[in-house]
Amino acid sequence: MSKAAQLDRDAVRIGDLVIGDGRPVVVIGGRDARWLRLRGDGGPPVDGAETVQDRPGDSSKDGSGAGESGADDSCADGAVAEARARWAGPLLVEPATVADLSAVARHADGVVVGAAWAADPDLVRAAARLGLPVVLQRGSARHGRPATLEEWLAAVDDCAAEGNEAVVLCESGGRGEPQDAAPDLGLMRAARERAGRPVLAGLGGDGGLADAAVAAGADGLLIDPGAPERALAAAHEAATVMAALVRPDDPETLDAARGAIDRVDAALATLLEHRAALAGRIQRLKPVGGFRGRDMDRERRLVAAMARRAPSLGAGLLAPIMNAVIEAGLRLSEERRDGEERG
Repeated sequence: MSKAAQLDRDAVRIGDLVIGDGRPVVVIGGRDARWLRLRGDGGPPVDGAETVQDRPGDSSKDGSGAGESGADDSCADGAVAEARARWAGPLLVEPATVADLSAVARHADGVVVGAAWAADPDLVRAAARLGLPVVLQRGSARHGRPATLEEWLAAVDDCAAEGNEAVVLCESGGRGEPQDAAPDLGLMRAARERAGRPVLAGLGGDGGLADAAVAAGADGLLIDPGAPERALAAAHEAATVMAALVRPDDPETLDAARGAIDRVDAALATLLEHRAALAGRIQRLKPVGGFRGRDMDRERRLVAAMARRAPSLGAGLLAPIMNAVIEAGLRLSEERRDGEERG
């Protein structure tokens, strides 16, 4: 395998976005990239964002990757061109028929092979022949049964057979409708280990599994562009805070290093807020609260325990940090108590 192909396996570049290889967790459908789902008639999506995909029929499945020029192709071209004009960042498009592929090739940075396509090798190969990065969802096999891991990875081989190694796997439960997504995070993790390729968790319009998906090893989260704002917020929070807690970072540029620091600081601020709330509860439970009730022996044990998790800092550097954290919590508790008494 060539070095370029190996790099494509570990990390895939879609426009100016790199997915995988220990890079930051991305949110597709959010601020990192947009995706467009075309209708089965090639028409534009509802509100220019996404729409329900019809499974392509045999009449449109020629496997050519180009399709026939006509009304459907013209509608698809207009929809994708409009999406391209509105969004300067990475744009992925999920075609509904083979006829849509020419529009995808002209305007998009990547192609999404949806669950309805992924079980058909001819359609997968047609998408791969565009030469664009491919986001390959786990598809549905016969009678609507979600594809097994082996069947899913066979579709990856179909892309590779067309000379396209730039494949990102996306687990959304093998369902054709992203709003019904319920990803199997264990299967997603197994696919990451078996294929050595980046993986996305398709969450549909529900951000409730965003933290779990990042913790399970997702390189990105695929969110329905029509999802409520709270789902997008949950996805971005997981990509920032949870990722900083569970994913190693090895940035190679100054901007990347600063971005990694920003994510760690976001996680640190979140934990400090939680700690302050718990410390305030302790002050209410202690017989003697505030600065007079400090337990210096417990604080020394706390620092020693932290030093085992942060040996490069050690107790000597951690002690003043934790002293400042503890004192800030005590001051906050006293301010709140004084405010309650005055109230």
